[in-house]
Amino acid sequence: MRKDYLTVSKEAVAETEEKKSRFIATVRPVSSEQEAQDFVSRLKTRYWDATHNVYAYYICTDNIVQKFSDDGEPSGTAGLPVLEAIKKAGVQDVAVVVTRYFGGTLLGASGLVRAYGKSAALGIDAAGIVRKLLCVETRVTTDYSQLGRLQAAIASEGYSVKDTIYTDTVTIDVYVPVDEFDQFSVLITEASNGRAGISAGNRVYVTKEV
Repeated sequence: MRKDYLTVSKEAVAETEEKKSRFIATVRPVSSEQEAQDFVSRLKTRYWDATHNVYAYYICTDNIVQKFSDDGEPSGTAGLPVLEAIKKAGVQDVAVVVTRYFGGTLLGASGLVRAYGKSAALGIDAAGIVRKLLCVETRVTTDYSQLGRLQAAIASEGYSVKDTIYTDTVTIDVYVPVDEFDQFSVLITEASNGRAGISAGNRVYVTKEV
């Protein structure tokens, strides 16, 4: 599993115009090639009357999967610039469809490359870039006498608390980056004088703002 990566936060749309041609970029996060293909099909149905529905996707969940289509534009002038915009943004697990409504003026090869690349980049910006961080769901169990010190220690290091459960003891569920589990264990042991319990749970991706 990847320890961390960048992706987009949500599906979003951005529109621009070049010499009266409309370029509409629709961007969304995807977790599989099938999801990307379904997304492309949906956009082709939505914009059935468009001149072109160019797309690219870049997925790194297991093996790297990348694909693009010029959808009738001259070879290398549309889908590839969209794919390159994805890679330039540094994002993974992303699909982009750039829809073009021809405005009557030819843009030429270089103009198409710029227009499709620009449109894709605007769409990615609109979708918002976030970081996915692989964390261990870590459970800290303590009595009430240690609670204040533990909460202060956890907060001081910037760890995200998933939940706090109050019964006869207190359970604090914390997202700990996989590379920091040993460091976190030392922090909790020192803050509680060895009295708090620590147990590791599932590994999950946590979304962080960039």
